Amino acid sequence: MNQQDRLPFSLFVLRISVFGVMFVWTLDKFINPGHAAAVYEKFYFLHGVDSGAMRVIGGLELAVLVGFVLGFQRRLTYGGVLLFHAVSTLSSFKQYLSPYDGPNILFFAAWPMLAACIALYLLREQDTMFSLEVG
Repeated sequence: MNQQDRLPFSLFVLRISVFGVMFVWTLDKFINPGHAAAVYEKFYFLHGVDSGAMRVIGGLELAVLVGFVLGFQRRLTYGGVLLFHAVSTLSSFKQYLSPYDGPNILFFAAWPMLAACIALYLLREQDTMFSLEVG
């Protein structure tokens, strides 16, 4: 691989991997809306989100994610993914205070992904490989 292809390829790999993680969490809103509602209640302090509302939230997230993975409207979609993941990462603050209780150590994996989301947003104009919008 030549030097000029390395950055677009690296950004593409980051985009696909971030999409994969976010896609699984988005699908949870459709497949198991009760679990997703419990997550919203525990981490976002939103009580009483029913399965219909969870599916609407999932649909909106899915639309942003599809645009993100396709490299479409990058300022909007990459920003949306960054916002989604930043809120998710920061809302788990209690787990970071006691990393060795239960599975809390797993929450630390959110930080490198947040860094990837930040990098993708800041370098979005260079993320041109398999992107609907070039440059």
